[in-house]
Amino acid sequence: MAAMWIEAIGLVAGALGIIAWIPQIRDVWVHERHEGISLTTFSVVTLALALWLIYGILVESLAMIVANVFTLVVILAVLIGVRRLRLREAAA
Repeated sequence: MAAMWIEAIGLVAGALGIIAWIPQIRDVWVHERHEGISLTTFSVVTLALALWLIYGILVESLAMIVANVFTLVVILAVLIGVRRLRLREAAA
């Protein structure tokens, strides 16, 4: 029973971590603003999350796996959006 509560806490923490990226996604995709976003920082965060995902798989933690997969998707959406905007600006 205790393990279920621990995983539940991890799932809630993961959900909050995903929700935290929503304003960034809106800035990039809706408002088309990318100033101040460091692709280097986002790339390092992406690598860190990928390693946490591998760790979660190795320790068989559903919360870590789910949270990191969804967070990686969200961060990749930001990276793709920023790259798209910067390429459009460079072409103009």
